Amino acid sequence: MAAFERSVWIDAPVEDVFAFHEREDALALLSPPFPPVRIVSRSGGMQQGARVEVRSCGMRWLALHTAYEKNRLFVDEQIKGPFARWIHRHEFQPEGTGTRLTDRVDYRLKGGIVAGLLFGWAVRMGLERMFRHRHAVTKRICEAAH
Repeated sequence: MAAFERSVWIDAPVEDVFAFHEREDALALLSPPFPPVRIVSRSGGMQQGARVEVRSCGMRWLALHTAYEKNRLFVDEQIKGPFARWIHRHEFQPEGTGTRLTDRVDYRLKGGIVAGLLFGWAVRMGLERMFRHRHAVTKRICEAAH
């Protein structure tokens, strides 16, 4: 299984950064403009058992929230989608006067080792771009509100 991790420091209290992620419009705000992402359905907010379905590039992605600790973390796992496995941990930690937000993704491509060798670089590049965007948006919105 491959792993990806990206972290950012945000000059806002952990409660504010976590609350931003709980907003109804957070996923739409955090999604990069390309490729376009359409939220099809969602239920349960971010609590354990919550579900969200999105479509992008003709693919359906259904995620289930499997863990939730207010102001500390939440975890979503792909139930249906483009990966053989996808577990995304969003971790929030007070650090100094602000918050350390860390995204950890453990994933496996469909197609096993061969797919990893052929397409792993593209997936990693896409993850870098996506989380760079997500962290910039989170930092901008949370610091402006603080």
